[in-house]
Amino acid sequence: MDQKDLAFHYVCTREQARELINGRDRFWVMNCGCRESRGQCSRSRIDVCLMFRGDIAGSGDTSTKEISPAEVEDIFKEAEKKHLVTRPFRNESHIAETDGICFCCDDCCGYFLDPSEICDRGSLVETTDSDKCTNCGTCVDICYFGARRLNGDQLAIDKDNCYGCGLCIDACPEGSVEMTLRT
Repeated sequence: MDQKDLAFHYVCTREQARELINGRDRFWVMNCGCRESRGQCSRSRIDVCLMFRGDIAGSGDTSTKEISPAEVEDIFKEAEKKHLVTRPFRNESHIAETDGICFCCDDCCGYFLDPSEICDRGSLVETTDSDKCTNCGTCVDICYFGARRLNGDQLAIDKDNCYGCGLCIDACPEGSVEMTLRT
């Protein structure tokens, strides 16, 4: 894919997002513009737009504030507990660079509510071990992208809809899902 074709946001797993913060010692946060515009979010706290620079204009009405690495860890814990999708965002001038990470959900985030908002798929895709899978459907409700559904009593997976967020790994009680490199 040519860099000019890249969307502002892309999806990655929490582990990949953690790799993006490795080696950085300064972080800023601001309120999520989607959560502010809806007035609330039933899923998570409002201050979940993490930035790697303090001079970035965010989508929310509030200004940025510098936070500690421990506070960054609190955001990651919130993302895991509340099943938030990690959606890094690119530098508008240098599209190959990542400037921060949005932590998004299906309750209020524009990407999930507005089909015209574009987001790139991540570098990983789910792989489900059908021998371990019990077809319980727990992963279906957590898949905001519609890649997983129950077809009768069998799990059906549409890999073309998988964005590589990894939330299905969290949901699977059998440990039957892993993320593999997208081909």
